Amino acid sequence: MKKLFPLFALFILACSNDNSEQIVNMYSQRHYDVDQLQYDNFEKITGIKVNVIKANADELIQRMRNEGENSPADLFITVDVGKLWQASEMDLLQKYNDESLTEGITKSLTDPNGFWVPVTYRSRILVYSNERVQESDLSTYEDLANEKWKGRLLVRSSSNSYNQALLSSLVANLGEEVTQNWTEAVVSNFARDPKGNDRDQVKAIAAGQGDVAIVNSYYIGLLLSSENEEEVNAGKSISVFFPNQGDGQRGSHINVSGVALAKNAPNKSNALKLIEYLTSDEAQEIYVNNTFEYSVKPNIDPNDIVKEWGAFRKDPLDLNMLGSKRNEAIRIFDSGGWK
Repeated sequence: MKKLFPLFALFILACSNDNSEQIVNMYSQRHYDVDQLQYDNFEKITGIKVNVIKANADELIQRMRNEGENSPADLFITVDVGKLWQASEMDLLQKYNDESLTEGITKSLTDPNGFWVPVTYRSRILVYSNERVQESDLSTYEDLANEKWKGRLLVRSSSNSYNQALLSSLVANLGEEVTQNWTEAVVSNFARDPKGNDRDQVKAIAAGQGDVAIVNSYYIGLLLSSENEEEVNAGKSISVFFPNQGDGQRGSHINVSGVALAKNAPNKSNALKLIEYLTSDEAQEIYVNNTFEYSVKPNIDPNDIVKEWGAFRKDPLDLNMLGSKRNEAIRIFDSGGWK
């Protein structure tokens, strides 16, 4: 049975609480305008105000650790499941203990340990020049080590959590030695030293500085829907490719934005209501049409721009491995010369 989130039910839930409970405190790594839209909608429906503290994930984790039992944090939301795993390992989170929260959500996107709930997901894809690369030239992440890409690859720095998650997935799937060799070969194929964000990699392809880039899927939607002509043109200069889609291959790497209950959440009941709202059909529609991320619910279609890229096979790896293999990935980045 699909989980629904009728507005009248939220209103009744909100009215059942006393005034002292009408807030929820969100520690957020996410930086998208749509998030505030979601929180405003939630407040209109329930009367529960969402107080947001923004910082990078490591800063928020350290803050919760320092605050201890007195932390006002109710929820912790990140764009990288590896940081959720880290917070759970540091005993900063509590299990949500309510299976209805993940009803209707694709099971492979959920936490088997019960600490976090996925809100959206994206794939770390390849994009390529429409002028200088044929789709048939591309195949897998592993093939990026091929010498045919020498001087042609573009990607951001190894300190970026999206790249760390991707390499963590390679460590989990291929082992450390293979991933070490892959990293060294990929570094030797760089068109330039890693710099900029994912949009900058696409712009560099448009400017002829490289031919293939590793980026998050939703950035292409953001470029193509931009009001900036340069960004739209950059988006039009490339095509999207999902790696590792052949017979017997594992599928493309994915990562999720996920939300978790803080260990000492003072407004737990309100926090659970916000999680339920963020995974509702209404909220999922808002996400896909504003951020170009994928919904965690299979009944919610992607935005039309994203839908044009077609369906793809997702790597079924336990997403917590993106955290548990992170230290190995960072070590391999450093020893492999990925700046």
